[in-house]
Amino acid sequence: MELNKKNFKSGYVAIIGKPNVGKSTLINDLLGCKLSIVTPKPQTTRKKIMGVLTKEDYQIIFYDTPGIIEPRYELQTYMVKTAYSVIEDVDVILLMVEPCKPSTDKDREVLKKLSQVNAPVILAVNKVDLVEKDSLIPIISAYDAQLKFAEIVPISALKGVNIDLMLSLIVKYLPEGEPFYPEDYMTDYNERFLASEIVREKIFEFYGEEIPYSTTVEIEEFKEREAGKDFIRAIIYVERNSQKGIIIGENGKAIKHVGVIAREEIEKQIGRKVYLELQVKVMEKWRKDKSKLQKLGYK
Repeated sequence: MELNKKNFKSGYVAIIGKPNVGKSTLINDLLGCKLSIVTPKPQTTRKKIMGVLTKEDYQIIFYDTPGIIEPRYELQTYMVKTAYSVIEDVDVILLMVEPCKPSTDKDREVLKKLSQVNAPVILAVNKVDLVEKDSLIPIISAYDAQLKFAEIVPISALKGVNIDLMLSLIVKYLPEGEPFYPEDYMTDYNERFLASEIVREKIFEFYGEEIPYSTTVEIEEFKEREAGKDFIRAIIYVERNSQKGIIIGENGKAIKHVGVIAREEIEKQIGRKVYLELQVKVMEKWRKDKSKLQKLGYK
């Protein structure tokens, strides 16, 4: 691909919204690869994820952010702070919402925060493939009455509806300038982080409602080998011994299953064979303890 340096645009875009509105689905679709993990359960994304999209005329550095909620413990406070901190220093903000009117205190809080930033805000009403077109008119009017959006666009991240239109609207508000990253650069996260996220994704998919939220994954060892499989040792932290038993399962069947499907996904993503070793440890109340969160990389 040859970049058009004459009128090239480049800039940073924050994707924000409540949990499960489709932020991670969107960034994965835009980049054509699995950058952010996606599960049907809300609050899957815990950290900001950077993805770079480079085309002939522009480069967009996207930030996928944790869903904005009313925090109940320290980890959720960290997640909300992360989401809000990203919008302070970007060129464009993409607010993703579901096709329903803003009705909660959290909706109003988000809109108030956005009214205080200098960057243009584009409203993307996602999941429009699930509703009648006529129902979007009062929804868009309700949002438009609460905040002066630079643009409003109905999309479906899952079905690819109006994604090109949304991109053209984002580019419209980007400053002209040289690309920040090489054209083949996609993310600043390394394979260790990718492996930990994939293991965490499989935990979200395989276990019940509460267990995934009480777990976090740390890569203790990642050895690349010229001959043979790469070696990865991942520690799954839980908060109670009873949760450890559930993660492991009867005769270790549950943890073995998670290990198999996580290993297959890791190999698919990094393009190499790996040996994945999973261990489960108890770290009591890690979600509520700031020092433990920092030790686990939530800084």
